[in-house]
Amino acid sequence: QVQLVESGGGLVQAGGSLRLSCAASGGAFSKYGMAWFRQAPGKEREFAAAISWSGSSTYYADSVKGRFTISRNNAKTTEYLQMNSMKPEDTAVYYCAADRTIGDRSASYYSRPTNYDYWGQGTQVTVSS
Repeated sequence: QVQLVESGGGLVQAGGSLRLSCAASGGAFSKYGMAWFRQAPGKEREFAAAISWSGSSTYYADSVKGRFTISRNNAKTTEYLQMNSMKPEDTAVYYCAADRTIGDRSASYYSRPTNYDYWGQGTQVTVSS
C-alpha cells in the first residue's frame, strides 16, 4: 500500500513562507501524478497545485499561481510545495495526493480530487494577519 506523509506545516505571518513535504512509500512514486489540495474550515477541499510523473508539467490554481511552486524528487520519493507571499486565506489543512494512472493528464484532470487514489493525513497551515 502507498503511504503519504506530509510535513512542514505551521504558523506563519502574512507575507512569509513555508515549505511542505510529502514523503511517499510503498508504491511506484516515479510513475504517479502528484498534487496538493487544501481544505479550510467549513469549505470543500480545493485544488492547489499538481505535477506530472516526470516533473515536466506543473499546474496551479489561480489563487496560488505566482506564489506557490510544486516540485518533486523521484529519487527521494518526495514532493514539495514551496509557499511564498502567504496570505491569511491560505490557512487550511494541506493534503498531498497521488494518482496511480500512468501517463500525462490535462490540467482539469489533475484538479479533480476524485482522480487521486492515495491521500496523506494532512498538515495544518495557519497564516496570521
